[in-house]
Amino acid sequence: MTAELWVVLGASSSVARAFARAAAEGGADIVLAGRDQADLADTAADLRLRTGRHVECLDFDAAGFEDHDAFVERCWRIAQGRRLNLFFAAGSMPDQDAAMRDFRLARSILEVNFLSVVSLLNRLEPGLRAQRGGAVVVLGSVAGDRGRRKNFLYGSAKAGLHTYLQGMRGRMLADGVRVVTVKPGFLDTAMTWGLPGLFLVASPQAAARASLQAAGRGRDEIYYPGFWRLIMLIIKLIPEAVFKRLSI
Repeated sequence: MTAELWVVLGASSSVARAFARAAAEGGADIVLAGRDQADLADTAADLRLRTGRHVECLDFDAAGFEDHDAFVERCWRIAQGRRLNLFFAAGSMPDQDAAMRDFRLARSILEVNFLSVVSLLNRLEPGLRAQRGGAVVVLGSVAGDRGRRKNFLYGSAKAGLHTYLQGMRGRMLADGVRVVTVKPGFLDTAMTWGLPGLFLVASPQAAARASLQAAGRGRDEIYYPGFWRLIMLIIKLIPEAVFKRLSI
């Protein structure tokens, strides 16, 4: 049986920590990647104690594109014959009105939520195809299914991400690499804490378990919780002439 290594990006988020624990409990070794090295070190120590798995920490800035070549090379060196898998949970959702006033903030939404995945997967793709297997699991969002007036900058980044993942899924299909798009609704995380109008909020731990199960089952796309698929189907069926007048 091939040994597995999961590289968990944005590993300080509650979803990523839960995913790393679930993957380690399943027998995989872990690389925690993010900016807060003190936090990652604490998580790594906890995972080693709980699971006995090998856990390493790497510095990773989603928008630090100039450093992504070196980061990818380090990941392959760490893999050392183990099958490399990727869980991408880095994300940023600044206030929409603030981002409309400051293009630098708007650009950061696109860079962190979309372009960072493009930057990494374009670099990882040759190695993933060469290893003839593995999984790429990326947190998208139901926000990418339709452009809402209150959140369309973040939503447009996620929409671009979803389309990119669709294409990459087809590109690596023949090589046995699974690409999974996870579209959560509202999760109880630091990114959503304090936001008004949240409902049907789900736990990050349950979302992480569902994401790992989706990879194991070869799913292409999941909504989490599953009822969001029906909610978003209804929202997508609303005629544009009506939808553009909705304050959502």
